[in-house]
Amino acid sequence: MPLNRRSFLGKSAATGAGVALTGAVVAPSAEAAQESRARKKKRYSFTVMGTTDLHGHVFNWDYYKDADYKDAAGNAQGLSRISTLVQQVRAEKGRQNTLLIDAGDTIQGTPLTYYFARVDPITAENGPVHPMAQAMNAIGYDAAALGNHEFNYGIDTLRKFESQLKFPLLGANAVDAKTEKPAFRPYVIKTLRTPHGKDVKVAVLGLTNPGIAIWDKAYVQGVLKFPGLEEQAALWVPKLRSMGADVVIISAHSGASGTSSWGDQLPYVENAAANVAKKVPGIDAILVGHAHVEIPQQLVTNDETGRSVVLAEPLCYAERLALFDFDLEWDKGRWTVVSASSKLLNSASVADDPKITKLLADEHALVVKYVNQVVGRATTTLTTVDARYKDAPIIDLINKVQADVVTEALKSTQYASLPVLSQASPFSRTSEIPAGDVTIRDLSSLYVYDNTLVAKLMTGAQVRAYLEYSAEYFVQTAAGAVVDVEKLTNAGNRPDYNYDYVSGVSYDIDIAQPAGSRIKNLTFGGAALDDAARFVFAVNNYRANGGGAFPGVATAQELWAESTEIRTRIAEWVTAKGVLDPADFASVDWKLTRDGTPVFS
Repeated sequence: MPLNRRSFLGKSAATGAGVALTGAVVAPSAEAAQESRARKKKRYSFTVMGTTDLHGHVFNWDYYKDADYKDAAGNAQGLSRISTLVQQVRAEKGRQNTLLIDAGDTIQGTPLTYYFARVDPITAENGPVHPMAQAMNAIGYDAAALGNHEFNYGIDTLRKFESQLKFPLLGANAVDAKTEKPAFRPYVIKTLRTPHGKDVKVAVLGLTNPGIAIWDKAYVQGVLKFPGLEEQAALWVPKLRSMGADVVIISAHSGASGTSSWGDQLPYVENAAANVAKKVPGIDAILVGHAHVEIPQQLVTNDETGRSVVLAEPLCYAERLALFDFDLEWDKGRWTVVSASSKLLNSASVADDPKITKLLADEHALVVKYVNQVVGRATTTLTTVDARYKDAPIIDLINKVQADVVTEALKSTQYASLPVLSQASPFSRTSEIPAGDVTIRDLSSLYVYDNTLVAKLMTGAQVRAYLEYSAEYFVQTAAGAVVDVEKLTNAGNRPDYNYDYVSGVSYDIDIAQPAGSRIKNLTFGGAALDDAARFVFAVNNYRANGGGAFPGVATAQELWAESTEIRTRIAEWVTAKGVLDPADFASVDWKLTRDGTPVFS
């Protein structure tokens, strides 16, 4: 239409035709003018890639099974796979039009990360460069947020890891305990060059989990504070906009569910990412972490602006890569996001990047050798296959080791005469210590977390309440109902690691009863438990600091604590014994019942 008008006007002027043209004919219509402006608007698209909860997975390798990683869903793991996906995206989009970020929990989770934190620590003089730093630097990350597990080995290890990175480690809500100023870099602003000569400024704000104050209390108390994500996002997002950020992305080590695992111990929400999107204006996208779930795309409407914020969480262990695609338009002297979407790419769809596998081949070989060290010999096979609903000797081993360590630690104190109870959780459903040679990897598969040991002073009444809370893990099942073990546990979506055995007492869990009234026949030394009796409670630091919100334990008096991992204590115990015989540690402390009748024979 506009071309036809220009042709018509030009012809009239040439012939001198006396045509009276009204203004309505000379001026383009409003629709045509809008169309013309739209054609002239500058457009630009870019992609932000994201990972989270890598937990030390560089290779598609299971150190506990000494074999390639496999699962029933056909997933693959490792930064070597992520690297291949990243290269493909960069080739498709143009590297200059992409960014790569992470949402935390990087340096804990596999024997590889344990080895370079404890066996050959990066903090040693002339120590090695952390394998995760090497891999992420080689892949070319632009930023990463702090995860809670970054603090598991102490602040010195974290700071050393940070110094080895070629990109910033972000944590706007990790603040100095005294000054309340950021202890880590809060944000980074990346500049993307467009073909139009108008740069796009992309701000990445890093937020971590307030639960660090509970879970790693021993390292951070009095040193760092961790305010809530909503509060800190509301503080920083306007600042980023005032600094000229065209796009604001949050990398948040916090799930999207709006739930917390710590009860009323903290005034903040653990899984706050969706709340942040809803309450804080000015955010375009959030890379979600911490929850270990898969969210290809979740749109959250901001209460104030009515605009959608796109959230995505790639599956943990480098099994997925998140892609956020942004379309921008230059209008009235600034870039505006006109659309944003997200999706996930599957690591199983590609091969390892040989650049990464070659880069870390030596470190990998060191760890494989380490975990295959033989430390003892088992007289029988021990397994966790039914440990979540039957008292399994393999979990008794953990409790025996913990009780022995605490008893020894307190033997010269005023608490030496008190009986020692111990808690342990069935962390894994697939761990097995086979009959015969026992290796470090066998024991590591039993205790997969880098927890340390704490001794607390508890009363009989507190132990009873603790057990009742733990028993909420079971689904209420009537006496006459068929028992399906696959549906018997995880009531209320409580994970296995938040169900505890307690050794040193004897009790039944009556699952026909409602939660809160399930602990029956609770005895100590053959007699009914005295609520006023005092006990030493051997407990891991996660639980001791309030992880799982078990009653009584977080506020109980601490008698002793250490920094050696429970996993290491188990290896030491087995090494000292030489022989792993259930006769030395197994005991039947509890059983499931329904109206007094055992569920399992």
